[in-house]
Amino acid sequence: MSGHSKWSTIKRKKAAEDAKRGKLFTRLAREITVAAREGGGDPDANIRLRLAIEKAKAGNMPKENIERAIQRGTGGGKDAAALEEVTYEGYAPHGVALLVHALTDNRNRTVAEVRRIFNRRGGTMAEAGAVLWQFDRKGYIAIEPNGVDPDEVFEIAVEAGAEDIVISDSLIEIYAEPEDFQQVREALQAQGLTMATAELAMVPKVTIQLGPEETMQVMEVIEALEELDDVQQVYSNLDIPDEVLARYEAR
Repeated sequence: MSGHSKWSTIKRKKAAEDAKRGKLFTRLAREITVAAREGGGDPDANIRLRLAIEKAKAGNMPKENIERAIQRGTGGGKDAAALEEVTYEGYAPHGVALLVHALTDNRNRTVAEVRRIFNRRGGTMAEAGAVLWQFDRKGYIAIEPNGVDPDEVFEIAVEAGAEDIVISDSLIEIYAEPEDFQQVREALQAQGLTMATAELAMVPKVTIQLGPEETMQVMEVIEALEELDDVQQVYSNLDIPDEVLARYEAR
């Protein structure tokens, strides 16, 4: 499971650069709009919308932008209706499984862009279901351990219904079934704990380890996919060693 957290850490550090290019706000607004369209505009009754709003606030998205995105979703406007959720499956080089989640108003454009990345970088797209079975949908929470007692976090999370807790020097990771995710999250919040990440994610059942060069190659494929305007998230079963993570961030 560790590959998920490390790649998420990299993406948080890249968020400021994305914001400068306007990409971050566009992606956040799309997620809010679709969440509101599917589950209504009340974040108290729509967990997906609540998480999307919190992510938008963490990315310093202006309040009026958030409100407009909600209104687009609940107002049945043409823009909201045109957005479609789609997940593409494939393999990066060296057999690493990838799930590419996109929100798009033009499916043909998006699949062509995704396929081009796979083809140019030594990967292959797969049929629906060929990769998905290797992942489980989980609630995922990451807490940076600065000044935090890991044992206390462990006890709070377990009592609230967490399924698994992984503690390392750089991160405390908490996994929960989707139906238990909200109560685990609220229990941690009630204790004043700050969450670096709190989301519903696709978590690999088993991770794959590669050599440093091969790992870097796969990470570059993931980054290229995430640079596409329509792509919201890329999930992989790649386990990223700490030394490769440091090398990647130092580029």
